[in-house]
Amino acid sequence: MPCVIHLKLKNMITIEKFVFNAFGENTYLLYDETKEAIIIDPGCYEQQEKDELAYFIDTNDLKVVKLIYTHCHVDHILGNNFIAETYNLKPEIHKAGLQFIIRGDEQARVYGFNIEKAILPEVYFEDGDVIKFGNSELKVVYTPGHADGSVCFINSPQKFVITGDVLFRDSIGRTDFPTGDFDILMKSIHEKLFTLEDDFTVYCGHGPETSIGYEKVNNPFIRI
Repeated sequence: MPCVIHLKLKNMITIEKFVFNAFGENTYLLYDETKEAIIIDPGCYEQQEKDELAYFIDTNDLKVVKLIYTHCHVDHILGNNFIAETYNLKPEIHKAGLQFIIRGDEQARVYGFNIEKAILPEVYFEDGDVIKFGNSELKVVYTPGHADGSVCFINSPQKFVITGDVLFRDSIGRTDFPTGDFDILMKSIHEKLFTLEDDFTVYCGHGPETSIGYEKVNNPFIRI
């Protein structure tokens, strides 16, 4: 069953986490006091999952202004067309991930999902870009290794990072998929994530939240 977890942050950005599809993928909805919102990695596949996300947006009077991706593996893009069509948006990704979203419908069938060809991006972000919504910002950092095109989104004032499948609590993203590379993933984690302060909260693409400091000490794959 899908579940939603409400994560209220200090009078600025509010994060809603929805757990969707058979892979237990975390879809994030971020909004601030202006009611402008962004959706990150919509994994909603079943109609009840789509309805749950749309209901929350409607009942909270939110205006969705961006659809962005940490990466374009199939479990993270199942709701792409639903979000794009419902809110009149085009997805925004790192261009290196375009290969995955183009073939998303083919990959979906491999795992028993049935989706249409994806609505494709017209705008691409790069390492160091800033994504703005309302009065809020997220910095893009390029973090390949799990997949080409993988990025993380950092908000320094509130000390959080959304990592997709780069870093999990006590684990890391798989590197046995196409374009995966363990050494590159380690470089991304150490140079882009472990340079953040220990008290940064990590919102992962699957599973529970963690922190940079916890992972430095406890993660068996990358302990330092």
